[in-house]
Amino acid sequence: MHEEKEPEKPLPSNLESRFEFILWSSRLLVMLAVVPSLLGAAVLFLIGTADVLGIVADTIAYYLGFGTGDIHDTVIPEIIIAVDIYLIAIVLLIFGSGIYRLFISPIDQSENRTPSHPFNVGSFDQLKDKIARVVILAVIIEFFRAVVDIKFQTPLDAIYLAVSVLALAGGLYLMSHAHSKNSDD
Repeated sequence: MHEEKEPEKPLPSNLESRFEFILWSSRLLVMLAVVPSLLGAAVLFLIGTADVLGIVADTIAYYLGFGTGDIHDTVIPEIIIAVDIYLIAIVLLIFGSGIYRLFISPIDQSENRTPSHPFNVGSFDQLKDKIARVVILAVIIEFFRAVVDIKFQTPLDAIYLAVSVLALAGGLYLMSHAHSKNSDD
C-alpha cells in the first residue's frame, strides 16, 4: 500500500520572514506609551503626596496658633483634589501596565497574585473596564468637590443637588449590577 505524504509547506521567503520579524517587533512601540504613563503616574503620586503633606503642615500650624487663616474652608476641597490626583495616577498605572501586559509580556509578579488584580488584564475590554471604573470614581470625587463648594441660593438648588445625588447613586448601582452580571458569565 502506498502512503500519502502530507504536502510540504513551503518555507517562508527570506523577505517574508524579515517582514514578520519587523511586524512582531513593532509591538515594542507601545513602550512609547508605557514609559510616559508610568512616569506621569509617578509625578502625579508625588504631587498628590506633596499636596497632602502641605495640608498636614497647614493643619498643624493652624492648631498650634501659627496659621494665618481658617483652614476649615480649604482642607476638604484640597484633600478631595489630592484624591483626584491619586486616582488619575492610578489610571495611568493601570493603562501602562495593561498595555504592557497585552502587547509585550505578562507581569510575573502580578501573575502570582489574584487574577482580579488591576494589573491583570486579558483583553482591551478588561483594560477599558478597569480604567473606566477608576475614571468614574474620579468624576464622583470631582462631583463631591463641587458639592462641597455649593452655596445654596434657592430651594431649587437643593432639589437639583438631590436629583444629582440620586442620578449618581443610580448610575453606580447600574454599573455594579452590570459588573456582577459580567463576572458571573
